[in-house]
Amino acid sequence: MTPPPHGFSRGCEASINVTRAPRFASEHAAHAPAGPAPTTATSFLNAPWSSVSFVPFVSSVSSVFFPVLHYMFMIEAQTGLFTVAVFQDVAWAQKGLDALKQAGFARESLTILAKESPEAGKLIENTVGSAAERLEPANIGAAIGRGPLVDALQGRERDLGKIGLAGAMRRVGFQPHDGRIFETLVGRGGVLVAIRSEPRAADALAILHSYGGGNAAIGAWKGRV
Repeated sequence: MTPPPHGFSRGCEASINVTRAPRFASEHAAHAPAGPAPTTATSFLNAPWSSVSFVPFVSSVSSVFFPVLHYMFMIEAQTGLFTVAVFQDVAWAQKGLDALKQAGFARESLTILAKESPEAGKLIENTVGSAAERLEPANIGAAIGRGPLVDALQGRERDLGKIGLAGAMRRVGFQPHDGRIFETLVGRGGVLVAIRSEPRAADALAILHSYGGGNAAIGAWKGRV
């Protein structure tokens, strides 16, 4: 059996170390290429994406029941999956956005939301190609933003001003505590950046992390919160 590589990287870099073959491994296994990176799967018997049944094992001595975990789904596939983070200021947000564009993310997939300021307005206009929309989210006050996330947060009721960022983030798959963190960071002057791209959500997350995006996360709970 081919031994997998080990060690940790930043996600965007490949591992450079591999596990040595066991002492008594066959010559073929000892010289075979490194296998895929190891993964760790965890589960809970009361998880919402699983069910449990018990299968009997009968021997000549006694009967024993073994639990069998049946996986149904982790999350439902959704169109318009958002990856979100908050940068400490406009300068760091600019660096992150430049990296996203260099990685091939279209400007139509990007959203910027921040407290109202000339610097934030210029960042939005230069990035998405249109003027910022003025917003009044609860607990933040005067703010500006533009992009698909803003429309999703407003919802049919257009009530972002009433429920605030903390409440509205549930509409795009984030749990309440994430929404409160985003709201607090933006309220302190941070710049929220979001990317709508389900196929490349992991790529977007890695870039946000690399450039200092705070509380970077993927809204994977859409339809479940």
